[in-house]
Amino acid sequence: MLDLLFDSSFAASVPRFVTPILLAALGGALCERAGVFNIALEGFILVGAFFAVLGSYFTGSPWFGALAAILAGIGMGLIFAEFNLRRGGDPIVVSIAINLLAAGLTTYLLRAIFDVIGAFTDPNIVGFRPIKVPVIESIPLLGPILSGQPILFYVALAAVPAVHYFLARHRLGLRMRAAGENAAALQAGGVSPQKVRLWALVACGMLCGLAGAQLSIANVSLFVENMSAGRGWIAVVAVLLTRGRPLPLFLIAVIFGAVDSFSFRVQGLGLAQQFTDMMPYLATLLMLVGLSWWRRRQEV
Repeated sequence: MLDLLFDSSFAASVPRFVTPILLAALGGALCERAGVFNIALEGFILVGAFFAVLGSYFTGSPWFGALAAILAGIGMGLIFAEFNLRRGGDPIVVSIAINLLAAGLTTYLLRAIFDVIGAFTDPNIVGFRPIKVPVIESIPLLGPILSGQPILFYVALAAVPAVHYFLARHRLGLRMRAAGENAAALQAGGVSPQKVRLWALVACGMLCGLAGAQLSIANVSLFVENMSAGRGWIAVVAVLLTRGRPLPLFLIAVIFGAVDSFSFRVQGLGLAQQFTDMMPYLATLLMLVGLSWWRRRQEV
């Protein structure tokens, strides 16, 4: 039975589930370190997924689809900034509003543009093709994981050390950390914390847009209503668990992605779909409980 669950195809599927969670979580990490409480990642991903399909369908290029997803994600980040940073809205209320807006907007546009309900698929939607890495693909265990994946998986891998370096060494990254840790000191240095947080939201929108593109034009070549399916919320939990630190965040995203992939595999054993759909969220709750217990032990 274990051979049926944990085989090369399972290993190859894990990165496809890890990538959207990792990209969105990295975007959320930038907001976390900049002092922006952003739990609207679900809506950012969903809008990115729709516009990736829209861009790919009308241009015939997945690259333009990814670009459309990035621009859509930035647009959502600017909406968040308008109502939270500029108008002083409560971040939780703004986040919930954006998540609801994303769900309603994508459903409306799906019907208005493509005249379909529920899902849209078409041969004109061009997705990213897997990339074969010549040497790595022959390695027994790592081959299926690191080779034969869409380009956005490698972008996500590269983004982990890039975001780590950005926050540790780059001037803007250091200012983001200062905006989250001591905004008054940043203000005293002549830098506006609000402008720094705006850049964090823009970068978050870019990464979440790519996460949506991974779902709609890399994993598959279609759009389904609410196809983000809670991955934005899982990314939020990953950010909270790691306090926005990219390297631990990568490990958490891999765990969540592996559980998400595993939940699809066990459906073949006859388990109820409701149970398998619950598995990623159950893993999230267990990790939250475990982390809470560990932190209490550290305080004793």
